Amino acid sequence: MGENHFTKWPVILYGITLCMSGIAYYILAQALIKLHGKNSTLGIAIGKDRKGIISVVIYIIAIAAAFYNSSISLFLYAFVAAMWLIPDRRIEKKIIQEDRKE
Repeated sequence: MGENHFTKWPVILYGITLCMSGIAYYILAQALIKLHGKNSTLGIAIGKDRKGIISVVIYIIAIAAAFYNSSISLFLYAFVAAMWLIPDRRIEKKIIQEDRKE
C-alpha cells in the first residue's frame, strides 16, 4: 500500500484480506464450539463471539469507505487492530472457574 501512496484499490484489497481473515477466525471458532459442544468450557467462554462479528462488520464498512476516502478505511483497520490488542479473558476466566470447581 505504501508504494501506491494508499490509493483506493490497494486499501480495498487489504481490507478484503483482513475481512477474509476475520471470517476464517469466526468459522474456526464455530467449528471448535461444534466439536466441543455449546456447553463446554470453550463454548461458554466464546459465546456469541461479538468481537469477531463486529470486526468483520467494521472491515466491510471500511472496504465500502475506501471507495470514497482511503484514510477512513485505514483508521477503521487500525481501530479493529487496537480492539484486538485488548486481551479477551473469557476463556481464561472459564478455565480458572473450572479448576476451582474440581
